[in-house]
Amino acid sequence: MRFFKVHFVLVLAVAAPLFANAQSPGTKVLPQQFGGWKMSGVASTSHDPAVADPVNAAVLKEYGFNDFESATYIRDDGRKLTLKAARFADTSGAYGAFTFYKTPPMLLEKIGDQAGSLNERVLFYRGNILIDAVFQRLSAMSAAELRELAGALPLATGSTQGLPGLPAYLPSQAYVKNSAKYVMGPLALEKVNAPLSSQWVDFNAGAEVVQGKYSSSGGEATLLLISYPTPQIAGDHLRKIEAAQSQTGTPVLFSRRTGPIVVLVSGPLSQSEAKSLLASVNYEADVTWNENTYFDKRNNIGNLVWNAMILCGILMVFALVVGVAFGGLRVLVQRIIPERVFHREEQVEFISLQLAEKPPEIRDIGPKYIN
Repeated sequence: MRFFKVHFVLVLAVAAPLFANAQSPGTKVLPQQFGGWKMSGVASTSHDPAVADPVNAAVLKEYGFNDFESATYIRDDGRKLTLKAARFADTSGAYGAFTFYKTPPMLLEKIGDQAGSLNERVLFYRGNILIDAVFQRLSAMSAAELRELAGALPLATGSTQGLPGLPAYLPSQAYVKNSAKYVMGPLALEKVNAPLSSQWVDFNAGAEVVQGKYSSSGGEATLLLISYPTPQIAGDHLRKIEAAQSQTGTPVLFSRRTGPIVVLVSGPLSQSEAKSLLASVNYEADVTWNENTYFDKRNNIGNLVWNAMILCGILMVFALVVGVAFGGLRVLVQRIIPERVFHREEQVEFISLQLAEKPPEIRDIGPKYIN
């Protein structure tokens, strides 16, 4: 047993670095070939966000940028494809960067988790990886080829693969396509032209923001959702925002709070339209009840009654089988060896008084009365 333990520990010691390398940020993102495309030369890698985007390097840091990889692919017909892959700390970062770079004219595509295309450019993300693909010339199979690429990308594991829940609270009615922006820091908030300064949002308090554009009678209005860790923190920040609005010359904001979410509306819309847009955002808390509700098969009363009936039936069948077996055994033994085991009359003793064989004086044993 000790020999087995020692070798098991040695195997783990050897395999652990290999497993760690397979999950580390240094793992290659882009495959050597996919869908008929072959990598030309060697992929370029970097951990500097300025290499990925010199203009928005600080924004990429806010989204949790880890590393960057780019490569050129060619096909046998001479066409070229340029791929840029940015890997983030989690799926929320990749989703946020996708919304940051996505533009309203893009068409929605079914590639990876979400995708958009404009002419020869396709932008999509899968897990914590954002891909920017630029084709030299599109074909009817370009989307299918990128789907194959998305399937070959390394997936994030554990808690890093969950999408943020805040964008789901954006109303769908009158929503302007591709206008949602998920923000995780003050620089990105400034870049998306939010109607509220980052000092009032307070990202240090754990805030996350999503912004969307909506059509109104006067033009496009902006809906801003700010999520905080608790409703109390959200209430404090809403009061600060309302106080700042009354004291300074900030744009007119219609506001309300629903749970831990602060809802703000700004733009050329009427008061009734603003109230309707505010009312369309409602927080729903997910409650997990850990106490046993006893709805399993073991604690179901109907299941208990049914099992009791089955038990009674089994006992009845058992009693019938035992009775038939006992009676049949007696009959069989009597036929094989009669009067040796059962019905042995010579050994049966029956006590009888034999009154008919005694004299009358003995039979008259009743009491005698003296005259």
